[in-house]
This record gives sequence, C-alpha cells and structure tokens, in this order.
Amino acid sequence: MTKVDVPGMIKKNRMNSCTGFVVAASIVFILIGIAVAIFFMTWVKLVINHEIVLRDGSQAFGWWAKPPVIPMISVYVYNVTNADEFLNNGSKPVVEELGPYVYMETWERKNIVFNENGTVTFNMQKIYKFNETLSSGLEDDVVVVPNIPMLSATSQSKHAARFLRLAMASIMDILKIKPFVEVSVGQLLWGYEDPLLKLAKDVVPKEQKLPYEEFGLMYNKNGTSKDNVTVFTGGSDITKYGLIDTFNGMSHLTHWLSDECNSLLASDGSIFPPHITKNSTLRIYDKDLCRTLPLKFEKEVQRKDGVPSYRFTPPLDVFGSVTENPDNLCFCPHGPPCSPSGLFNVSLCQFDSPVMLSFPHFYLSNDSYRTAFDGISPPDPEKHKLYLDVQPMMGTAMSARARVQINLAVSQVVDIKQVATFPDIIFPIIWFEEAVDDLPEEVTNLMRLANDVPPIAHASLSGILFVIGIILLLIAVWRIVRGANRLSSLHLATGHVSQPPKSKDVPMSNVNRY
Repeated sequence: MTKVDVPGMIKKNRMNSCTGFVVAASIVFILIGIAVAIFFMTWVKLVINHEIVLRDGSQAFGWWAKPPVIPMISVYVYNVTNADEFLNNGSKPVVEELGPYVYMETWERKNIVFNENGTVTFNMQKIYKFNETLSSGLEDDVVVVPNIPMLSATSQSKHAARFLRLAMASIMDILKIKPFVEVSVGQLLWGYEDPLLKLAKDVVPKEQKLPYEEFGLMYNKNGTSKDNVTVFTGGSDITKYGLIDTFNGMSHLTHWLSDECNSLLASDGSIFPPHITKNSTLRIYDKDLCRTLPLKFEKEVQRKDGVPSYRFTPPLDVFGSVTENPDNLCFCPHGPPCSPSGLFNVSLCQFDSPVMLSFPHFYLSNDSYRTAFDGISPPDPEKHKLYLDVQPMMGTAMSARARVQINLAVSQVVDIKQVATFPDIIFPIIWFEEAVDDLPEEVTNLMRLANDVPPIAHASLSGILFVIGIILLLIAVWRIVRGANRLSSLHLATGHVSQPPKSKDVPMSNVNRY
C-alpha cells in the first residue's frame, strides 16, 4: 500500500493558496495603479470644483467677499502746455505727461445675497486713498486739459440746427466757458463744479438729467457702487464660476448689433472658471469699457512666489478697424465710418460724449494719433500693454495690469466761435494703470499646493502601486518556480522518477506450459 505524505500535502496546499493570494494582490495593485493613473486628476478637479464654490462661510467666499490684496491705481495726466498757441495760431499741441499719481485701493463686496438659482448678488465697494510717497506729484497739482463737458456738447451739436449752435455759443460766452480748463489733479479725478452741468441741472427735463452735478473722470467711484452685480457661484455649473449673470438686472447689453457683442457672460477680473488651458479665452466686463474684453493666452509666467501662471492679453486686433477685425462690425451701430484702428468708441454708454478709449500712448493704434502731439513718447508694450496672470488650475487672478487711456474725439464746429479753431482731433486726456500684485502668503501657498502636489501625487501614487503590483507578481512567479524545482528535486532524491508505463512480463515457465 502507498504511504500518503499528509503533512507535505497540507504544506503544498498552503503554498499554493499563498501564491494565489499574492497573484490576486498583485493584480489588484496593478488595477488600482491603472485607475489612479487614469482618474486621479479627474478626482483632483472634482475636489477643486467643490472647494472654490462661493458658499457662505467657506474660505473661497471669504477671499472673494473681501479680497486680501491691496490694488494700486496709477494715474498719468496729459498736461497741455501751449493751449493758447494751439487755439490761436494752429500750433501743434504740446503735452507733458505728469504722474504717476498713485492711489491705494481697498475692495469689498457689500450687500451680498445668495439666490436660489446658483447665483450671488452684491455691490462692489472700492475705497481710494492717495499715496504721496509713491506718487510723483500731489493731488493739488494744477493741470490744463480739454474741457470735456464743453467739447462734448459742441461736438454733439455739429449736426444740430445752426441756430442751436449759435445759441450755444452765446451761452458759453456769457458763462465764460473755454475749450481748456485749469483744474487740480484731484478735481479732474473726483469732481469739480462745471457751469454747463450746473446749467443743465436747472433747464433740462428731469427725465433727461445727467446722474451727476459735478464733472470728474472718477466721480462717484470712491465708495460703494450702486450697480447690482449678480454672478454665478459655480455650485450648479462650474464652467460659469465667477461669471456675470446679470448687471443691474440686465442679462445683456443693448448698445451693440449682435448677441455676442452684447453678452455679459464675463468675469469682473478677480476669479474665472477653473482648469484654464492655453486655448481658453477669458472675458472681462467693465462698465466703463461698455463691452466685454477678450483675453488670449500669451505665455507661461514663473512668478517670484513660485506659482506658475498663464499670462493672458487682449488680441492685437481687439480694437482693430472692421477691415482688420470684421468681428468688430457689431460695435459700430451708427457706422460707417466706424472707430479707427486702435480706438474704441464708448459714447453710447457715456451719455453720448465723444469718448474714445485706447491703450496708453496709443499702443496698437495708428502712430499718427500720437505724432499729432509733441510730448508723447512711443508706446512700450512693457509699460502700456494690458495683461492678466492667472493660476490655471483654480482660475485665480494672481497679478494684473489693466491699462487704458481716455481720449476725446473733438469735432470742429465753425459756428461756435469758442471752438471754431479747434480741429478734428483725438485728444488724449489721461491714462490709468490698475495693478494687482503680491497676494498674501496663505493664498500663494494654496496656489502652489494646487499646482505642485497633484502632479507629484499622481505620478508617485500610481508609480508606487504599479511597483508593488509588479513586485508581488514577481514574488508569485518566484514561488511557483521554486515550488516546481523543489518538487522535482524531491522526486529525484526518492527515486520516484516518472517512467513510461510498461507491459506486464509473462514468465517463460508459464509460456512453456502452453
């Protein structure tokens, strides 16, 4: 009877079970590694999407409601140094760029109300404080600039009845209104009493009155805005995070000729939908700009705080003529003629004042506008270009330079003697640079984590899981091979060598019997 090696069989079964477990574990680790490699960044995006949603009490909401930054606005004024010679002798106008006059800003969103449709409504508060240390002059500095209310009125009257123009000339003569005014920088910005506006207050019907009694380029902007802005929180659609839903109850503008140009679906410049790519187009809306401004990827930027960012700038033809950029035809409701290249007409949202916006020093405009004056240096993209740096994964604005120049498109009106010698000209008044830099360390630390940790964790975790799975698989193979070798050695040692089956030998004596 054959003797059964029970302990050996038990040991062999245990070895087989252990090997099977190792094989199963290796497969599990490899599959998890594959899943991590494929889905980890998707999971990270979901986490980011959840964390940045604007909800009451969250850190993201706190930073949005009261941004932990100190924006700075620098003002440069074009002071006219030969106003009399220009008007009386037809001399080329000479301007002197004064500034910067620097103001520190404090931003806070007030009267915040969450709505049921995944939006939040607020009023923006901006407080400006003059910083004498960083400025190259004082608010009391006196400058000579074009009389914007007067020249706006005369330019608008160019196509009116002649008797109205003559009446306007008489009124201006009585009020001693001149084409240029001497005001302080502070008055030019924050307001001064203008005789034409004062007159309009008394004679213009109530429904047609202007919403201000003084004139200033930033009049009524130091404080809480009356504009009700509603933006998407991102709770129901992260692709609209931070974008405007309505502005003063309106879901679109009414000035322009197409739905696309009237669209308000843009950011106020502080936050954008996350997961920005180099192919993304960012859009910013500013009430004074009278439209949304598209921004395209320009380059990657490595900031000094270590947060990699994408730099976005307006396309070179953003203010291009309709010949250069046919898409701008919708911004020309009364044309042709339309705005010349490099200039944007905002008169429709500036009470029909012939205000033209451009980049400083007529950057990206025809150089003839700049050379019509003495004293304006050639534009320098480093000083005069608008740009925005964003952290692409979270859509947070890291730094910005918003630069814009205000110009007056003056029309010659020969029937009004005060401006009869004032030629058709694009006259620069002032330019602004609003800068945001140096975010708090707690913000930049979070941005670095969001940028650096996920890719490292992705590569490390998937790599570790793959390595563990491969090691376990190799161990399983080694155990199988080792077990087979030991079994072979055991058979050799005991003589139990496999032999081919043999037929039974029949003794010859038995054969002889037959």
